[in-house]
Amino acid sequence: MPRSTKIVATLGPASSDPLVLERMLTAGVDVVRFNFSHGTADDHLARAKLVREAARVCGREVGIMADLQGPKIRIGKFEGGKVELRAGQRFILDAGCELGNAERVGLDYKDLPRDVRPGDVLLLNDGLIVLDVERVEGSEIHTTVRIGGVLSNNKGINKQGGGLSAPALTAKDVRDIETAMECGADYVAVSFVKNRTDVEMARQLATIAGEKHGIRPQIIAKIERAEAIPVLREILAAADGIMVARGDLAVEVGVAAVPALQKRMIKMAREANKLAITATQMMESMIHNPVPTRAEVSDVANAVLDGTDAVMLSAETAAGKYPVEVVETMASIVEEADRSEAVVLDTQFLDQTFTRVDQSIAYGALFTAFHLRCAAIVALTESGSTTLWMSRHDIDIPIYALTPSVATQRRLALYRNVRPLHFPTGQERDAALAAAEKLLLDLGRVKRGDLIVLTCGEPMGQAGGTNTLKIVRVGGA
Repeated sequence: MPRSTKIVATLGPASSDPLVLERMLTAGVDVVRFNFSHGTADDHLARAKLVREAARVCGREVGIMADLQGPKIRIGKFEGGKVELRAGQRFILDAGCELGNAERVGLDYKDLPRDVRPGDVLLLNDGLIVLDVERVEGSEIHTTVRIGGVLSNNKGINKQGGGLSAPALTAKDVRDIETAMECGADYVAVSFVKNRTDVEMARQLATIAGEKHGIRPQIIAKIERAEAIPVLREILAAADGIMVARGDLAVEVGVAAVPALQKRMIKMAREANKLAITATQMMESMIHNPVPTRAEVSDVANAVLDGTDAVMLSAETAAGKYPVEVVETMASIVEEADRSEAVVLDTQFLDQTFTRVDQSIAYGALFTAFHLRCAAIVALTESGSTTLWMSRHDIDIPIYALTPSVATQRRLALYRNVRPLHFPTGQERDAALAAAEKLLLDLGRVKRGDLIVLTCGEPMGQAGGTNTLKIVRVGGA
């Protein structure tokens, strides 16, 4: 069975050579992530052209995800670039300090003194350094070092338990959304989402900016703040999907809480018919080593078994020594995990309520294909909504999305177990279904005598109009 779970890879210095990128796409990258924390608008535009050309050379379409930086909740710089903090010493975070030393350091996030109280715990550099807040005096936060270490310039700050007031979208993010739309981004990932309002604002900005370029991107909410967890259902309702961003989330809620939260978030996303991406340090050791650790292999496999749509590579492909090898390795892990997954489709339909005709057709196609052991499910689709519903349920039968829209084809690259193919419409139903059957036969995806399930809408060419299910034996045998 072809690989179901998709791979998102971050573009960076290690992967910006055209030949390297082409090898990565061939190895299995489905969506390319642009990290807007780095680079200029011109850099991103150039990389977008690079991705589209590499995809053309490889004979496929891939999605582009613009990952916004979000608020810079960081310390400032030190006179010597870094200091060493010792447990028990006093240390001041000072919003008015220009250049830090062993006693104090400045803040890029000037509102931090308003967000903390005595007794709060601040975690710096991904939680490696822990400070206990003793008191706040004007622009100064007086702390005692609980866990020390080397602290260098511009390291991030988290508050244990969450509660920082920085907005998810900054002025830079607003400009970057414009750039993302100019790049033709299919997905926009919003960092440090706290509530559904953050998602709605990002969608509004992306929709307005996208209209000029004929783009309507999907919005991914990155779950990395503690306060997002209690309102996850509301966030899911507003977003097209979520990213389980385990780095900052682990710092805020504690590393021990993350595995269970990951499973819960992926399950909630699937139940809400939304996408889920699992991210952060999945193959971290392969930044420097040609093979992963056994723990990383298990981490990737467990995310697949949790039901994630995609697993994501960050520094591994952006700055690592082995950008192609890490994609090849991740793809092999994912394929093995996909094969090992038990399919219990019928139980997934218990207590389901179907509210739309196209949703009912989608679920009917799954049920029929599963019990007839069909070789493929083939959906003729304009918007991709039929295949989204299909992809929310585990089935060991590939789902082919045939669409005339390149934008839909690129967007569906992220959907679990969905294989998008370009398919021109303009034919009446029976001719279109026959052409779809021939396309899959010519591509070697099915063979003569196979049973396949086809879905389409009549009249053809209307988004959300899927109303027909047909069972076909390929070649009429």
